[in-house]
Amino acid sequence: MIEFIRNLSAFLVALGILIAVHEFGHFWVARRCGVYVERFSIGFGKSLWRRVGKDGTEYTLAMIPLGGYVKMLDERVEEVPAEKRHMAFNNKKLWQRSAIVAAGPLANFLFAIFAYWVVYLIGVPALKPVIGEVVPQSIAAQAGITPGMELKSVSGIETSDWESANMAMVSHIGDKTMQITATEPNSDVVVSRTLDLSHWSYDPESQQVLNTLGIMPYRPAITLNVAQLVDNSAAVDAGFKLNDKIVAIDKKPVTEWQQFVDAVRTHPDQQLSVKVLRDGQPVMLSLVPHSKVEPDGSKIGYVGLAPSIEPWPESYKINLQFGPLEAVVKATEKTKQLVTLTFDMVTKLFTGDVAIKNLSGPISIAKGAGMTADFGLVYFLGFLALISVNLGIVNLLPLPVLDGGHLMFFAIEAVTRRPVSERIQDIGYRVGSAILVALMAVALFNDFTRL
Repeated sequence: MIEFIRNLSAFLVALGILIAVHEFGHFWVARRCGVYVERFSIGFGKSLWRRVGKDGTEYTLAMIPLGGYVKMLDERVEEVPAEKRHMAFNNKKLWQRSAIVAAGPLANFLFAIFAYWVVYLIGVPALKPVIGEVVPQSIAAQAGITPGMELKSVSGIETSDWESANMAMVSHIGDKTMQITATEPNSDVVVSRTLDLSHWSYDPESQQVLNTLGIMPYRPAITLNVAQLVDNSAAVDAGFKLNDKIVAIDKKPVTEWQQFVDAVRTHPDQQLSVKVLRDGQPVMLSLVPHSKVEPDGSKIGYVGLAPSIEPWPESYKINLQFGPLEAVVKATEKTKQLVTLTFDMVTKLFTGDVAIKNLSGPISIAKGAGMTADFGLVYFLGFLALISVNLGIVNLLPLPVLDGGHLMFFAIEAVTRRPVSERIQDIGYRVGSAILVALMAVALFNDFTRL
């Protein structure tokens, strides 16, 4: 329940900010173009709070926080007094109407730049994209990628950390090749490699892009020393203590952590004889792993302990922090990468290269908002930037109920020299609404299946 409230609160904060940004874009440009704005509303339905400003605009916070709107004076909607007709939206020049409509998505893109600017001013810790392992016979192995290489770019996109590398790779869904530049292990020599993606199978819902290519990021070595113990666990019952070093199971030497994991998982409710070193002295423990049932119905063992991990080499750590001017450049580049990736994903969603099951709705967004809010301000801002870019791109889709649909009608008007008839627009709104509702239904269905 607490997690639900946390996620919901973070979701409402994120949604409120992004809606306000989007609608303010419309509002600000409309005012600059001389259009009279009657109402600026965050949310729909019954008003929870309202105030009439000195400019005559009613500012409203409504009950249903799933959108917002800017109500402008418009003769197509209601009768306008003769003395105010020059302030009506429909009487403005085509370029002004287009600018007002486009200002919403543009505000979302500008907000993403601002959010990333703040992130880069504060600084965010990251790790260099150094490759730890390459799966034999994988796509990466066949391309000549080797352990120890540090990724520098993916198809021309700079990859200073693993997040940017992942995003650049995901954008290649449906492509035939991927161009990678990297430095050779323990060298500054930059080499280029071409990955053949003709047989690449990648499901964003259940797989990590790096794994499907056969790339394993570098991770510090996992030791055999016990670092954490869970209360009332099998490990505690067996007598494990912190700093114990596991050296053997059933008289077989253990040299890697995965050997211990495999032995535990394959022996649920079965006794194992474990030899540990405690303060340099051998101690024998009788361990009976508890069992749990996997989604496929199989039973595995677990004991409730975790090992210590070697520290990260300092040379692998980076802090993405820049001065005010450089942060603007980096934030703009990051937003451009997000816009390109999102546009590609939307396009590939319609072409079938990305499955419809990968479409996410408000529940997934709420979970993401809650998780990033827990991590801290810079991560929450990064999440806001991501969703803001997505909101901007979606609103530019050529569906009549969205900003992109209005811009499409304006483009037709620019060519034909006359407005699209109200009858055609009405049909377009009906079709667009049906498509949008269908997409939302699919997104919600996908959300529920992920719960």
